[in-house]
Amino acid sequence: SSSLTNGLKTIKQILPAPRAHWVGDGFNVFPVFANKAFTSELSPFLMFDYAAPKSFPINTGRPKGVGQHPHRGFETVTLAFQGEVEHKDSLGNVGVIGSGDVQWMTAARGIIHQEFHSNEFSKRGGVFEMCQLWVNLPAKDKMSPPKYQEILKKDIDNAVSPLYNYNSESEGCGSQADLAEGSVRVIAGNFGQAKGPASTFTQVDMWDITINEPVSLTALNFAPRHISNSNTAETFARPQNKSYEFQTIAGNNVIVFVRSGSIEVQGKPEKSQVLILAGEPIEESISAQGPFVMNTRQEIMQANVDFQSGKFG
Repeated sequence: SSSLTNGLKTIKQILPAPRAHWVGDGFNVFPVFANKAFTSELSPFLMFDYAAPKSFPINTGRPKGVGQHPHRGFETVTLAFQGEVEHKDSLGNVGVIGSGDVQWMTAARGIIHQEFHSNEFSKRGGVFEMCQLWVNLPAKDKMSPPKYQEILKKDIDNAVSPLYNYNSESEGCGSQADLAEGSVRVIAGNFGQAKGPASTFTQVDMWDITINEPVSLTALNFAPRHISNSNTAETFARPQNKSYEFQTIAGNNVIVFVRSGSIEVQGKPEKSQVLILAGEPIEESISAQGPFVMNTRQEIMQANVDFQSGKFG
């Protein structure tokens, strides 16, 4: 058994869902970090695009998506909830991810890739739902070799932790009561005894949480390294409404917490889906332009020169 001893995190800000826009012709996304994207406030996370559930008809022509484009200086993390996306890059990696899978691409010193609906999904049509995060790299790693991690659902299923109901009225805040109807899929970092399969450059926790009971009060107790003042925590609620710190939050919203403390979350009448992001901030300047994220304007200019001269593969 365990209990929360460091108190609840205070909500710093709630970012409402912005308007959606198209990326290519295959991804209708909400830029849910809004004007906090590419700022130090959400470090190490840079940007978050959420493609809410959208039905696509059968397509017998070219699959929808976005063609070849470069990246440098960070990582892209794509989580598939429904539908399939096919990835190809200049390293020769080719992969299809579907429901429950994750693609973790380290652009680092430079990579060119493309992302399209898979041929199979295009031919049968259906509902498409995914999200993509951009995770910053520290200056010392921005020019490291690019790499690609295809993390399949079966890999994450080996890193699933149970949730627990907590009774905050007994034994102080968040004493453990019993197993809750829900689970935590640990993509990166640790939750309970589960360790996520993703390899990261800095300390990152990424937890995909399902709460099936509307009355469950579930405590998310961060490991000691996430309790200090040097760590960021964000929470993203998928379409159903959730309750945080006794406040109800609409779906597609992001909650930004102060850096110390833990979180309790209570599901609403429908099944709740929550993505928890936490990590050690990278206390460095951010210079971002299009597909490049570096530390200085000069490095951005060099990235453009290197791309135009074919140094990205």
